[in-house]
Amino acid sequence: MAHASSASAGLDTLPRLLARNVAEFGDKPAYREKEFGIWQSWTWAEAAEEIEALALGLLTLGVNEGDHIAIIGRNRPYMYWSMVAAQMVGAVPVPLYQDSVADEIAYVLDHCGARFVIAQDQEQIDKVFEVHDRLPGIEHMVYLDPRGLRKYDHAALTRYQLLQEKGRDDGDRAELDRRRDAQTYDDTCVMLYTSGTTGKPKGVVLSNRNIIETSKASSEFDHLRHDDEILAYLPMAWVGDFIFSIGQAYWTGFCVNCPESPATMHHDLREIGPTYYFAPPRVFETQLTDVMIRMEDAGRFKKWLFHHFMAHAKKVGPDLLDGKEVGFGDKLKYKLGELLVYGPLKNTLGFSRVRVGYTAGEAIGPEIFDFYRSLGINLKQLYGQTEASVFITQQPDGEVRSDTVGVPSPGVELKIADNGEVFYRSPGVFVRYFKNDESTASTKDAEGWVATGDAGFIEEGSGHLRIIDRAKDVGKMADGSLFAPKYVENKLKFFPNVLEAVVFGNNKDYCTAFLNIDLTAVGNWAERNNIAYSSYQELAGHPQVLATMQSHVEEVNASVAQDPMLSGCQVHRFVVLHKQLDADDGELTRTLKVRRRIIEEKFADIIAALYDGSATISTETEVTYEDGRKGSIKATLEVRDAQVFDVQKVAAE
Repeated sequence: MAHASSASAGLDTLPRLLARNVAEFGDKPAYREKEFGIWQSWTWAEAAEEIEALALGLLTLGVNEGDHIAIIGRNRPYMYWSMVAAQMVGAVPVPLYQDSVADEIAYVLDHCGARFVIAQDQEQIDKVFEVHDRLPGIEHMVYLDPRGLRKYDHAALTRYQLLQEKGRDDGDRAELDRRRDAQTYDDTCVMLYTSGTTGKPKGVVLSNRNIIETSKASSEFDHLRHDDEILAYLPMAWVGDFIFSIGQAYWTGFCVNCPESPATMHHDLREIGPTYYFAPPRVFETQLTDVMIRMEDAGRFKKWLFHHFMAHAKKVGPDLLDGKEVGFGDKLKYKLGELLVYGPLKNTLGFSRVRVGYTAGEAIGPEIFDFYRSLGINLKQLYGQTEASVFITQQPDGEVRSDTVGVPSPGVELKIADNGEVFYRSPGVFVRYFKNDESTASTKDAEGWVATGDAGFIEEGSGHLRIIDRAKDVGKMADGSLFAPKYVENKLKFFPNVLEAVVFGNNKDYCTAFLNIDLTAVGNWAERNNIAYSSYQELAGHPQVLATMQSHVEEVNASVAQDPMLSGCQVHRFVVLHKQLDADDGELTRTLKVRRRIIEEKFADIIAALYDGSATISTETEVTYEDGRKGSIKATLEVRDAQVFDVQKVAAE
C-alpha cells in the first residue's frame, strides 16, 4: 500500500516534492558548491526559485511536453536544477557521461531524439558541434560556463543565466502551472543509458513511481534524515547518482554538496564530512592505496603504530560496529587506537561523520571492505541495476558481511532461475527500454520479473543473496570445475599495486590473467628505490615490478585454493599489460567496468601466448590520445608462470 500513500499525499513527482521541501525546510541548505575555493550555498527556497526560472526559460525556447533534453556536465547544482526544470515543463531529462567522446554523445542524442542540450562548458558544446551534422534534430543548446564561447554563433546558443532571466521576464507561468499540475505518478521521470558492457547503451525509461518509491523505501531502510549531508561527485548519467543526489535528496530533504573539481574531490570530501556516502569499489581501493603509500613513507615508529593498531581493529572493529560482545581489554585498546590511528585516519579520508556508507557497481574485495569496517565506518554493500532504479538488495545494520550483498530491499522480491541467474521484481522496475521492445521483452517478463544477467544464490537461513559473477562470464573449466573470473579479479585488485585484472579460462585447462599496475603506487615505490622510468610501459615491464606482481598472483592463488568450489580458478600464467585499460579505447565502460569481449578480441595474440607456452609476446596496440587522435604502441611482454596450490594441502595447513 506504500505506492498509494506517496501518490495520495501529493508527493508523486519531483517538482511536488520540491514544493513540499520549500514548505518544510525552506531555509535549510539544499545545495552547496565549491567555486574558487569558497563554498556557495542555496536553501530549498532559493533552489526552487532557480529551478522555476529555468523551467520558464525552457518554455520560451519552445520545449514541448515529452521532449528529451540532454544534460552534459559534471556535478553542479545548476546541472541538477536543469533535470528538475525539464521535469517541471513535462520534458524528459537525459543526463550523459561528461567524459564521453563525441561519437558516444552522438549515439545517445540521436537515439533519444533530443531537441535541446544543456551543457556545462565549451568542451561539451564542442563535442556536440563536432557531430552536429549527424543530428538535425538538435535545435538549441544552453551553456553554463561562458569561457571560450564569446565568438561562437549564438543563433542556437544561450547562456544558462540569460535563459533564466528571460524566463523570469517572459515565461508563461500559467502554462508552467498547467504542465506541473498535469503530471502523474506514471509519467517518465528520467531516461538513463546503460553503460553498454555488451553492446550499444540502452535508454532505460524510469517513471516517477520507480524513482520515488525506491527513494522512499531506501531512505527509510537506512533512516536517512533531512539534516544528512552527501557529496555528489559520481557521474550524473549514472543511476546511483540520480537516486542519491535527486531521488533520496528530494524525498528526505538532505543537502547535496558538489566538489569544485575532480582534482579537489578528496579535499572537499574532508571539508564537508558527509554523513551518507557512496563510492564504487575503485574509489575505496584508490583511497586505501594512498593510505598504504603514505605509510610506506612514514617513519619506523609511525609505521609500527599503524600496523599494530590496524591488526587489532581487524580483530574487533567489525564486532564493535555490529554491537556484538567484545572484551573490556579489547574495547579499551580499540579506544586508544581510535585516538592514535583510526580517528586521524578517518579524518584524513573525510569519513569522520559517515553514518551510512555504501559501495556497489562491482564486488569489492573482502580485505578492502573489512579494512574500512574495522575503522568503525558503517560501510555496507548493495546490489542494484539501472533497470531497478538502483536497489535490489541492501545489507541491514548488524547483518553486514563481505561475501553477500544483503537481503531484498523493501518491496523487492527475488528468485533464482534453474541456471542460477538472479531475477527480481519491485516498484522500481523500469518501464521499458526506449525504442527497443525486443530487449524490454527479453529482460522483463509479463509478470514484471527482470533478469539481472548475474549468477548467484540465496543463503538458507539468513536470506542473504550471494552473487558469483555475471551469468555470461560464469563458465566451466575444461575439467568441469566452476570458472568465476570476478572472484579472482577482486582478490588481485586488493593489492595497492594492482589497478585492474582480467582473468581468462572458460573451457580452458587453466586460468590466465592480464594485470594493470597502479601507476601511483608502483611509481611511488620506484621513486623510493631510485628506479628511473620514462613511461607506464617501461615501469610495467620492469623485472622487479614483474616479480612483485608474481608474488601477488601466488598469494591470491593460495587464497583461492582454500575454496573447493572455485579452486580451479587459480592463475597459472599472467602478463602485465603495456598499457592501462581505458574507456576511450573501448576496453572499459564509462563506469569503469571491464568489457571482456572487446579485450578478448583486441588482445587475442597475448591471450594465445598465455596458452601456447610462449615466454614472450611482441604486440602492437591502437590507443586513443586525450585529444582524440589515434596512435599505436609496440611492446614485447614477458609471460610469467605462477605457482598454484593443491586444495587439500592448503586446507590442511
